[in-house]
Amino acid sequence: MKKLIAEFIGTLWLVLGGCGSAVLAAGFPELGIGFVGVSFAFGLTVVTMAYGIGHISGCHLNPAVSIGLWMGGRFDSKELVPYIVAQVLGGLAGAAILYVIATGKAGVDLGGFASNGFGEASPGGYGMASAFVTEVVMTFFFLIVILGSTHPKAPAGFAGLAIGLALVLIHLISIPVTNTSVNPARSTSQAIFAGGIYLQQLWLFWIAPILGAILAGVFYKYLSPNEG
Repeated sequence: MKKLIAEFIGTLWLVLGGCGSAVLAAGFPELGIGFVGVSFAFGLTVVTMAYGIGHISGCHLNPAVSIGLWMGGRFDSKELVPYIVAQVLGGLAGAAILYVIATGKAGVDLGGFASNGFGEASPGGYGMASAFVTEVVMTFFFLIVILGSTHPKAPAGFAGLAIGLALVLIHLISIPVTNTSVNPARSTSQAIFAGGIYLQQLWLFWIAPILGAILAGVFYKYLSPNEG
């Protein structure tokens, strides 16, 4: 239960910090943090939680990460579904807090509420194929970094930093395409509040990240089978 609470809190923080920066600060007149700021905000949520709860739950904060670690032989199958449930609920809690904050301003237009999408819902107008490939590939490399940096033979103590910086880089690449998901819990939390086209397109942001994570888990297990 402590692991699940940690995953709930960690995913809440990821959504509140990452999506919160996009909704509240990205386009603030003259002082907005823009794409670069949002990218670092997502990375910082992972870095801070990696050192805050990593020793409790492993700090997955993402159903795709849990599935990728399971495929890579790093995670017990009996914990997979409870972790995913905790992550989705944590994301929804983070989005709910953000919604309460964001709607406290008179006349506010939440727009897409930092949701993920393709076509007309893509920040840069990218189509479904581009979005699918982006999410698969970005999640694949995210899991490669996670599996590699947490390997017993990797330098100790730096995994959280490597994983957080990988997420920054992923956002710098893919915000214009999909608004960057690589995390079904993060996508679900925002789509629930944004509704409409974002809910209709949510399927892609479950299937593509999970596919990328599965491919990474299988590939890394082949690439580095010795965990000793």
